[in-house]
Amino acid sequence: MNYYSRPKFVGVSLIIGLSLLGFFIFKGLKTFSDKDRVVKVKGLAEMNITAESAQINLSFSFSGDYLQKIIRDTENKKTRIIDYLKAKGFKEANISVGNAELSDKEKYYEEQWKNGKTVSVKINRYTNALSLTIQSDDVKTVENKANQLRNDLIKEGLTCRIYTDYVFPELNSVKPKLIAESTKNARIAGEQFANDSQATLGKIKTASQGQISIAGRYDSPAPYVQKARVVSTIVFFLD
Repeated sequence: MNYYSRPKFVGVSLIIGLSLLGFFIFKGLKTFSDKDRVVKVKGLAEMNITAESAQINLSFSFSGDYLQKIIRDTENKKTRIIDYLKAKGFKEANISVGNAELSDKEKYYEEQWKNGKTVSVKINRYTNALSLTIQSDDVKTVENKANQLRNDLIKEGLTCRIYTDYVFPELNSVKPKLIAESTKNARIAGEQFANDSQATLGKIKTASQGQISIAGRYDSPAPYVQKARVVSTIVFFLD
């Protein structure tokens, strides 16, 4: 290369170099800009979960100052209740008896505030409480059975506190389906936004799954049905 052609070569190289530099800067800025083109959407999924089993809980107690008497009274009432349940068709194998809970206040009086002053009031020293549980797989009829049982035991002089409990499937058994549904609904929302913005919904940038929440029994169509709910938050790229 002679002396006179060298400046020309340098000039061409400089032009090519600046062009390449400009191209890569443009690509870099475009890539950086594309990274900012995202949309954040939420997807909701809900599912009703039916109880697998249920139980009717009965509880009662006796109080007094004579320990042996309240123990006998507790035992007699327990026996009468079990006999009555079996007579009504409840299977003995489904009836379980809890441990008696005996409390001893170790005194006969306690201080109470009455009529603007403190007075000593006589109290029962001992209290003996007992509970029984009836298991059932027929979750749809448990509430009616419990209400009927409550009324019948009152008539028999066997008053008890009665309430029902339900056993539901583990949340892990429905978690995959809920997450899939919430993700699907989030994508639908993202596609709608992309269409309105004259863009195309791209790949997922980030995703976070909220905690699965359970609606209370009184928010459900029936006591033996609960509603599981999850909300997923997903960030999509926009092309």
